[in-house]
Amino acid sequence: MPRRSARPPLILALPLLGAALVAAPLFSLAITALLGGAGALSRLAATVLPVALAETALLLGGVGILATAIGSGAAWLVTAFRFPGSRVLAWLLPLPLAVPTYVTALVYVEILDAAGPVRSGLRNAFGRGIADAWFPEVRSLPACIVLFAFVLFPYVFVAARAAFLARDPSIMAAARTLGSRPVHLFLRVALPLARPAIAVGATLVLLESLNDIGATEYLGVRTLTVSAYTAWLNQSDLAGAAQIASIALLVVALLLVVEELQRDRSQYHGSANTTARGEPVELRGIRAGIALLLCALPVIIGFVVPAGFLALEVVRRELLEAAGPALIGHLWTTVFLALAATAVVILWSIAIVLAARIRPTRLARRIGFVAGLGYAVPGTILVLGLFGPLVGLDTALSRAWELATGEKARLILMGSGATLVIAYVIRFMRVGIVALSAQLAQTPPEIDQVARVLGARPAALAWHVQLPLLRPALGGAALLVFVDCIKELPATLLLRPLNLETLATVVYGAASRGSFEDGALAALVIVLAGLGPIAWLTQAMERTPRGGARAPLPDQAAF
Repeated sequence: MPRRSARPPLILALPLLGAALVAAPLFSLAITALLGGAGALSRLAATVLPVALAETALLLGGVGILATAIGSGAAWLVTAFRFPGSRVLAWLLPLPLAVPTYVTALVYVEILDAAGPVRSGLRNAFGRGIADAWFPEVRSLPACIVLFAFVLFPYVFVAARAAFLARDPSIMAAARTLGSRPVHLFLRVALPLARPAIAVGATLVLLESLNDIGATEYLGVRTLTVSAYTAWLNQSDLAGAAQIASIALLVVALLLVVEELQRDRSQYHGSANTTARGEPVELRGIRAGIALLLCALPVIIGFVVPAGFLALEVVRRELLEAAGPALIGHLWTTVFLALAATAVVILWSIAIVLAARIRPTRLARRIGFVAGLGYAVPGTILVLGLFGPLVGLDTALSRAWELATGEKARLILMGSGATLVIAYVIRFMRVGIVALSAQLAQTPPEIDQVARVLGARPAALAWHVQLPLLRPALGGAALLVFVDCIKELPATLLLRPLNLETLATVVYGAASRGSFEDGALAALVIVLAGLGPIAWLTQAMERTPRGGARAPLPDQAAF
């Protein structure tokens, strides 16, 4: 066998560059926070942090519990039972993922606010007492928890359903033989076996909740992310914002550690000879009606109402006919930036995944881990860390241009959409890595060994063997990254140059002006764009191995 060099092989050069790209803003954020000093931190601890920490903890705790209950319960009902509409609901339940949280919040404020149709109808029917004094306030922390849970629960649903489909039927059969009732079977057998997968989905729910600034700010919830955003933009306190963001990063690290501990407990053994999946139990009568209601309600609240409201506003206000060159330009800008970022992410992900496959060393694994950290970091916090390196790089490029041409150049990067592409690449690198890694993990390592025995060098092995194996997953991975880029609001809002608008910022801008209906068409386009990845994910989930073979746990960003 050929001798391996003590230095990192050339195949790790591009993955190392990707890891450095992700690590740079995190180091910059830490340095900026340290430069703020203990005095600034003490001031924040006395004013901002108590409220921000309390509301962040309440939001994450409430959303985590409610989304986990909805997602795991719905996954068990459509997997273990048959009732009218159960097969259709198995495809419909992931649909709320297509609606960004900020769009859902804007829609429900329009519907449930004091001047909305619901309270106006109650006021006309029963007087002002019920409509005003007794109606819950939609711009509040409890409302934010409920809305986030009904939009983000599909992360738990997808993970839990994949685990339920991959369970060993003999375990369930043994539990039924011992007299377990359906409720006990779910709580004492199915749920503990699926706990690691559910923990992955719940962690992603919490990370998405922490990342949001559009919905939380609009609903009046002051999380750590919103507080960092406010300190930076409204108070021009970059050091204070970096310190708040660093605390939010500690929360992210804690979530990832807890999720990893749950993953480490995920091993169990099933019968390798069992290939048949247990038949679902048929529900009839009132039980079937209750199951149908419990599964349909999340779809209605999380997808049907927001999407229906947007479609109704587009038709009622004739927004499609009135769409002028400005909206077409914003759509083109959104698509162009998303396509550019998607191309870079996919190419970089291919390099990282192939390097880890061909050189399965500890260094390669660590590089892949660091390169994927951007997905766990909220967009606002990522931008705070990215701001310093981008300004430094812009300054260096301006000086180089001045030396070469004698002309002054300013904001070469910060004045263009290149900064958004860089932020998207860092933010969604893990999406491509996980999707391609899952595809490559399905191929046995003996294929690589045979190719090496036949004399294939690493480059030939990557080009002729591994890359063709990745082709089935390339389209799905690209679709996931593309739609994530279209939906991203915090990074786009903070880094976009002047006079550059995407669909997400158009929606946010219309809501900020108090005329959200004007952005209904842009919001509807974002929702429709998200339906493709949802269909792809649902189809992939239905192909989960059934019976004795245990499917790999869904990873973060694999949704």
